[in-house]
Amino acid sequence: MNVRKIVGLNLKRIRVEQNITQERLALEAVIDRAYVGRIERGLENVTLDRLETLAGVLKVPVSALFEAVQRKTPVDGLRAGRKPMKKPR
Repeated sequence: MNVRKIVGLNLKRIRVEQNITQERLALEAVIDRAYVGRIERGLENVTLDRLETLAGVLKVPVSALFEAVQRKTPVDGLRAGRKPMKKPR
């Protein structure tokens, strides 16, 4: 497994464990939500500065993003879609 995949799977695992959406993580890290998705899928060659920012938002050491991943452990995501908007009163 390549490093981009390892980082992506760890990022998603940690994010989901903390019940944080991609949108919320992106907002707090001041990056695009689609970029977070591409990182999690191992499609982006993310910089160390960006990894440091993401780890800071998640309150984990950067090294947590590089931990060995068990292939048999699936990472289920949060429920898809946005929460419905409340109707104005």
